[in-house]
Amino acid sequence: MFPITTQGISPFLSPQLNGQPGLQFTFPPMTQEQPLLPSQLMGMSQPTLQPPPQIPSLSTPYAPFHAPPTISTEGDFVCPPRPNHGAEGRPILLRANHFQVRIPKGFIHHYDVSITPDKCPRRVNREIIETMVQSYGQRIFSGAKPVFDGRKNLYSREPLPIAKEKVELEVTLPGEGRDRVFTVAIKWVAQVSLYNLEEALEGRTQQMPMDAIQALDVVMRHLPSMTYTPVGRSFFSQPKGYDHPLGGGREVWFGFHQSVRPSQWKMMLNIDVSATAFYKAQPVIEFMCEVLDIENTADQKRPLTDSQRVKFTKEIKGGLSSASQGLKVEITHCGTMKRKYRVCNVTRRPAQTQSFPLQLDSGQTVECTVARYFLERYKIKLQYPHFPCLQVGQEQKHTYLPLEVCNIVGGQRCIKKLTDMQTSTMIKATARSAPDREKEINNLVTKADFNHDHYLQTFGISVSYDMTEVKGRVLTPPKIQYGGRTKSQAVPNQGVWDMRGKQFYQGIEIRVWAIACFAPQRTVREDALRNFTSQLQRISNDAGMPIMGQPCFCKYATGPDQVEPMFRYLKNTYQGLQLIVVVLPGKTPVYAEVKRVGDILFGLATQCVQSKNVNKTTPQTLSNLCLKINVKLGGINSILLPSIRPQVFREPIIFLGADVTHPPAGDCLKPSIAAVVGSMDAHPSRYSATVRVQQHRQEVIPELCNMVRELLIQFYRSTRFKPTRIIFYRDGVSEGQFQTVLSSELRAVREACMKLEVGYQPGITFIVVQKRHHTRLFCADRKDQTGRSGNIPAGTTVDVGITHPTEFDFYLCSHAGIQGTSRPSHYHVLWDDNRFTADELQILTYQLCHTYVRCTRSVSIPAPAYYAHLVAFRARYHLVEKDHDSGEGSRHSDNSEDRTPASMARAVAIHPDTTKVMYFA
Repeated sequence: MFPITTQGISPFLSPQLNGQPGLQFTFPPMTQEQPLLPSQLMGMSQPTLQPPPQIPSLSTPYAPFHAPPTISTEGDFVCPPRPNHGAEGRPILLRANHFQVRIPKGFIHHYDVSITPDKCPRRVNREIIETMVQSYGQRIFSGAKPVFDGRKNLYSREPLPIAKEKVELEVTLPGEGRDRVFTVAIKWVAQVSLYNLEEALEGRTQQMPMDAIQALDVVMRHLPSMTYTPVGRSFFSQPKGYDHPLGGGREVWFGFHQSVRPSQWKMMLNIDVSATAFYKAQPVIEFMCEVLDIENTADQKRPLTDSQRVKFTKEIKGGLSSASQGLKVEITHCGTMKRKYRVCNVTRRPAQTQSFPLQLDSGQTVECTVARYFLERYKIKLQYPHFPCLQVGQEQKHTYLPLEVCNIVGGQRCIKKLTDMQTSTMIKATARSAPDREKEINNLVTKADFNHDHYLQTFGISVSYDMTEVKGRVLTPPKIQYGGRTKSQAVPNQGVWDMRGKQFYQGIEIRVWAIACFAPQRTVREDALRNFTSQLQRISNDAGMPIMGQPCFCKYATGPDQVEPMFRYLKNTYQGLQLIVVVLPGKTPVYAEVKRVGDILFGLATQCVQSKNVNKTTPQTLSNLCLKINVKLGGINSILLPSIRPQVFREPIIFLGADVTHPPAGDCLKPSIAAVVGSMDAHPSRYSATVRVQQHRQEVIPELCNMVRELLIQFYRSTRFKPTRIIFYRDGVSEGQFQTVLSSELRAVREACMKLEVGYQPGITFIVVQKRHHTRLFCADRKDQTGRSGNIPAGTTVDVGITHPTEFDFYLCSHAGIQGTSRPSHYHVLWDDNRFTADELQILTYQLCHTYVRCTRSVSIPAPAYYAHLVAFRARYHLVEKDHDSGEGSRHSDNSEDRTPASMARAVAIHPDTTKVMYFA
């Protein structure tokens, strides 16, 4: 039971709340005499949807979707086994970038390694172990080729001749100036059984031996890790013979992704092309010029301005926070000794005035400028004494280097978020059609020549050089129902349908609306605004969302400081104001302020539009605006045709989507943001959202119980029914986090239900949606290819051959590829009280991908998961201070009170009027 005061719900007396009599209610009981139809779920204020013939009438008892949900109360959560393989859809033969790995029988021996002194990078650790194996080859390793993960784990095919006690070995590496001595301690850990892995692959046990998979992965990665630059599970090499600059001192490096994965009856090696941004190896002077857009250093005759220095400092420190590690530079003024340093800061003063305490031969300490020191010590007269210095090493040691004697060390990955321009350049440089990508992957495998890898040979491992052929199916798309007089339907073709000649299922009539133009009048003239207004009204009227008359207010404005007073004036002056159209000149802090003031302070619907789209209107752009405006005002654009929806829709069901967005890499200050959305009707078309700020880079959602509880209450208010089933799509979870997230978040959803009513236990299906994987599917027959990029058709699904040996997972490419190679989404069912069959869940998921309100296309993940991402992304803007640059990479307020949990919670708390609509669309 839970407190609420809403009209239309039968209340009963409850204990006093805050000293006053309160109202409480329980969910109305669900009985077999109370069948559940879409028309009932819609709520009192919505149009009645007539049930199609095959749905039972009100007098017909409802036949359950399956047997009642199975509610497990066990403490341990185990992923459900695959119920069956899907059969629906047109068969299609595919190739996947998975290559079969043949593994030996027997055992692999696992040893723990500790290196003293520690805290060396993995590259150095690998050098130490390689030197150790060579130095002690006859005495200990005797021809064995152990493999090492760069941290703690060493594996050998045969047992090493050491006792179970720890053995310590001394290893010497040649260093810059002097040798470095390390002590390596080796201790036996365990015998890893490959028989257990074979049993799991054949489905004889559901428990997957992760120790064996980890051992095989280390074996497969050992040689590439020593040959290339490892980044995560990918390997990169410096560009040779080609150049892909990104600007700002960065460039694209190409490489390959590699990971070992269990599949049905066999192990697979997933190989894919990969690309990421690295800092270009170049003189620091040139790096600075790229960052600051200085074309010629000769033109920069004055010291850097404060803003230039701050920007340069941010870039060369490699991150957004003081905790970020700076870039590595190497010196050029000491001949062949290219000593390397890590940058900790950039000096405020130029080299000609930056001083440091210099100890003379006499023992006296004097202040000496950097420029003078280099002239007297190295006979180098600085060419750019007016530029600042790099402070390197430990900050308290005051070691300064002029920019012109330093080079950026190659092979340093850029972890800072790319700019929009750099991202665009990266996409253009890396986009490949599906046939081209398939060819590149095959070339990678041929070049890798795994079967001549001495380490793989030692362990008895071999790899097939042929992609795995798998049987897929192309699911039939759902029909889309529109409204208006014609009640017309659309049939998607390759994930796309046309709304021309159709009207919104439920369009909103807009009577009171305003325009605020934050672009300069010289950029957007009055006649352009008038033309935009008339064209928008024409398109919106055709779509069934009439915008009546002229805007009640149309003014030019400048800067984010004018947003709040303007919106306050509009809200107080124009009663019933429904919409504010905001014209923006481009990427500007005004956007974040518009959303903060509209969503948080006043509960006003806002629609931003770029000035270029006002000056040059197109029907497509205006139609897309109408799609967003209609749902922001409470309308419904379209619904799935009720007669072909899965049976699960015949009873009250809520679809939840959850996502956690994290700040950019290198930013150690900003919090993570968790968002959960829930469907509010039977279509499902309307969604409500709830959002929380949580600990930096925390993936589990600690507030999930309260968030789900809020959404269940709102569902009840909207439909007058309690959901009997909860379908939960969880985005952003990696395989290593499955158990942690499941055990915490499944409990939280159950707890939310129990808090509402004792004994209320709807069946929960918990599905993880993954897009950040490297599985790609290619058509075996060219006739099946679609689009200019030759991709697999929209609706292609695979649940055999490359999926988990026993657990319930599948790949679904629900969208049409536009550019590059389509990436299918991977769905892994972590819990299923509702006992879906493979076909039921795959079709349901595919249909939900057609309910995304922003476009007339199917999208790559189900709408609730997509909306959760939008909500979290919007909340990131709500946290931006008015004087910040933008929602990305902006600085935090100096006021520490702004960063307290309570203040950040207030900053993302949506206005009550806004929560009733899809403000995030």
